[in-house]
Amino acid sequence: MPKPVAAIDVGSEKMHVAVPGREVKIFECFTDALYRLRDHLQGEGVASVAMAATGVYWLPVYGILEEAGLAVCVVNGAHVKNVPGRKTDMLDCQWLAPLHAQGLLRGGFVPPAQVRQLGEYTRLRQDHVRSARAHILHRQRALDLMNIKIHDVLSETVGMSCLGMIRALIAGERTPLTLLNRCDPDGVRRKSKPLLRAWRGTWNEEHVFALRQAVEAWDFYQQLIGACDGRIGPLLQ
Repeated sequence: MPKPVAAIDVGSEKMHVAVPGREVKIFECFTDALYRLRDHLQGEGVASVAMAATGVYWLPVYGILEEAGLAVCVVNGAHVKNVPGRKTDMLDCQWLAPLHAQGLLRGGFVPPAQVRQLGEYTRLRQDHVRSARAHILHRQRALDLMNIKIHDVLSETVGMSCLGMIRALIAGERTPLTLLNRCDPDGVRRKSKPLLRAWRGTWNEEHVFALRQAVEAWDFYQQLIGACDGRIGPLLQ
C-alpha cells in the first residue's frame, strides 16, 4: 500500500497542512511549530510533501522536512492555478494534496543544501559589491566638487595608485608633487604634468570630509566582500 502524501499551504504566519482523508491541521511559523509540523507528518506516515513556493517562507520548513528525509515537491503556484476544476473556497493545501497523490504536480528544481548555502553567500557578496560601487560615485562627486580632475588624466580611478593618492589627500596632504609620489612610477613618467595640474583643487573642508567618508565606506564593504570570499572558497572546494 503506498504511503500517504501531504500538502502545505505556506504563509508568513501560518502553515495549513492537509493529508488526504484527514482533517486540515494549522501550524504557526515559529521554528518550534515547524518541528511539530514535521512530527505530525512523520506520525501520519507521510513520505512526500507538496508545497507552493511563496516568497522565502517555504525555505525554513523545506530545510526541516528535507533534513528529516521527507521528499518535498516544490511547485510553482501559478502552474497549480491553471489546473482545471479548482474550487475557489478550498484551501490550497486541500487542493494540492489530491493532485500530489495522483502525481499531477511537477516540482521545480531545488538545489542541494550546500548549493543553496553557496547561493546565499554569493547573493550577499553581490549586494556588497553594489553598495561599494555607490561609494565610488560618492568619491568621484567629492573630487568633482573640489575640481580635482584626476579622472580626466587616469583611465582607472579605483586602482591602487589613484586610491593611494586619495588616501594621502584625506590624511592632510595638499602638495600635488607629494601626492604624485603615491602614484605608479610608470604613470608619473608618462603623465606627470597633467597629473600635477589635476591635483590642484579647492580643498573645501566639507568636500574633503565627504571624500573621507566615501573611502571609509568603500573600505568597509571591501572587508565584507572579503569575509564572504572566506566562506565561499571552502564551499567551492
